Amino acid sequence: MATDTIETNLKENRVFKPSREFARQAHVKSAAQREALSKNAARRPEKYWEKQAAELKWQKKWKKTLEWKPPLAKWFVGGQLNVSENCLDRHLTGPRRNKAAIIWEGEPGDTRTLTYHQLHRETCRFANALKNLGVRKGDRVILYMPLVPEAAIAMLACTRIGAVHSVVFGGFSSQSLRDRIQDTKAKIVITSDGGYRKGKAFGLKQQVDDAVEECASVKKVVVVKRTDQTVGWHPQRDVWWHDAVEGQSAENIPIPLDAEHPLFVLYTSGSTGKPKGILHTTGGYLTVAASTARQVFDLKEDDVYWCTADVGWITGHTYVVYGPLANGATTFLYEGAPMHPGPDRFWSLIAKYGITIFYTAPTAIRAFMRLGDSHPQKHDLSSLRLLGTVGEPINPKAWSWYHTVIGGGRCPIVDTYWQTETGGIMISPLPGATPTKPGSATLAMPGIDAAVVDKNGKEVPNGKGGFLVIRKPWPSMLRTVYGDPERYKKQYFSEFGPKLYFTGDGARRDKDGYFWLLGRVDDVINVSGHRLSTMEVESALVAHPQVAEAAVVSIPHEIKGEGIAAFVTLRRGTEPVAATTKELEKAVVKAIGAIARPDKIRFTDALPKTRSGKIMRRLLRSVASGEAVSGDTTTLEDFSALTKLQEED
Repeated sequence: MATDTIETNLKENRVFKPSREFARQAHVKSAAQREALSKNAARRPEKYWEKQAAELKWQKKWKKTLEWKPPLAKWFVGGQLNVSENCLDRHLTGPRRNKAAIIWEGEPGDTRTLTYHQLHRETCRFANALKNLGVRKGDRVILYMPLVPEAAIAMLACTRIGAVHSVVFGGFSSQSLRDRIQDTKAKIVITSDGGYRKGKAFGLKQQVDDAVEECASVKKVVVVKRTDQTVGWHPQRDVWWHDAVEGQSAENIPIPLDAEHPLFVLYTSGSTGKPKGILHTTGGYLTVAASTARQVFDLKEDDVYWCTADVGWITGHTYVVYGPLANGATTFLYEGAPMHPGPDRFWSLIAKYGITIFYTAPTAIRAFMRLGDSHPQKHDLSSLRLLGTVGEPINPKAWSWYHTVIGGGRCPIVDTYWQTETGGIMISPLPGATPTKPGSATLAMPGIDAAVVDKNGKEVPNGKGGFLVIRKPWPSMLRTVYGDPERYKKQYFSEFGPKLYFTGDGARRDKDGYFWLLGRVDDVINVSGHRLSTMEVESALVAHPQVAEAAVVSIPHEIKGEGIAAFVTLRRGTEPVAATTKELEKAVVKAIGAIARPDKIRFTDALPKTRSGKIMRRLLRSVASGEAVSGDTTTLEDFSALTKLQEED
């Protein structure tokens, strides 16, 4: 890090307080209550986490809450529990037994509903099938599936018998799948013949066949029949899911697992070279998943909760499956593309199922915003009571559209900050307690000691940008990089010493102590010695009424060292003219200052994104600099967006 801090100039002064009606029924009802909760947690963090852990069912109480030998942590040492039991069995003795656990709709419109009783039965049957296939405690199991109920069932079945699951997003290539199988030395792969996206069936089984050719550890491949497409078959290795569960008992006793027993390995996306497997363990992870789902989403018995993430990402693990089910909530799953068969598919699903809580990514919000207000306005969205965002900072303009058009001005927005590595939400409003500001994730969660520091690890004053760290261990923190403990230390605990976890993100705090995320430190642009946040420049561009989306990257500059290149997508029906470029330059200068004036502005119909909706700025950086695109592009959703940019270059 060449300079101490990151410069930050963008200002946002609007404040939205929770309504009295919402606050009255919320789990945390006021800013004062949240402040007291946070102060008590800061004073006695272990006591706070003990209380959260006590909400779970433990088969054996822990002897020691925290064992901290920086940078290695163990939580709830000596305790034993089972994740599947906490997500299923403990809900079967009361009214939740016949409550919907999962409501699912496939892209073609087919539907399924599983009550807690039914989900428990299916999980037990598949757990017994896995045992019959030779899976034992500690074995690794790879999941490579569409977003169907069997994905959640397979995850829960693994946890029931102590197998370690690793979910690989179905958009990854066979090579990416092979790398993850080899890294985990997985014994079983669970997949599907395929799934549906954008009106077409896509295949998955062939990618598995290609991948396991070089994976001697794989003994069996279990295949869900989803699309009825013809697939290659290896009789000694392959087994259909329905054949595997046929005749299996619907009873399976969940085995007690140590709190530090590995729960899952999840690989971070977009990296080149050896994949980085993030290892999470049983007790600490579930404690944070359950407590943050309850606090941040204010879950109630009658909620129908929809997080739009795929289970191939950490958001799908924590806030599609484990967090909601541990709280006995109803979680909604949708298999396909957000705009098929029409741009109002999401809004039609909200109306059809009476969704009350909706949690999605800013990139999806911006895409919907670009299409205008007419599509959501065709549907009754009055069931919504809470909105959330995840995955990247949300610019104030998109926040405002989400609040007004989707939330009708009545729904609080929880802008959540966290990572694959953190396991659960680290910074977020609590919807009944926290006044929100468009674009700010607001305050650290109780029990989380987050700070903004300079390059020496010293906390910077409010208003000044710096590097986001977490100063004390928390239960759901990653335990290691799978098979590479030195990489764990170097990646997360070397920049500021073994006690400070470095998130890799820039941030600032305003006069009220609210956190504003500035994006990855790697995305900070050094213009003439000024370190500028790409997120702030993007927000200034998107604030222009004609702009739907923007991505900003650095380019080499002979004088300034680095210059600023902006890729801009205009709202539908708007054509770029020479004056538009000048207007956008002026908008950035007005919002941030002359130092942030873009050197290049390029207009494009679409930005290259991953299947999870994140803009691939690395590719844009190559295009803007006139370099050949290199590195992993297997997660790219639409290659034509990249190809068109390269042709225009």
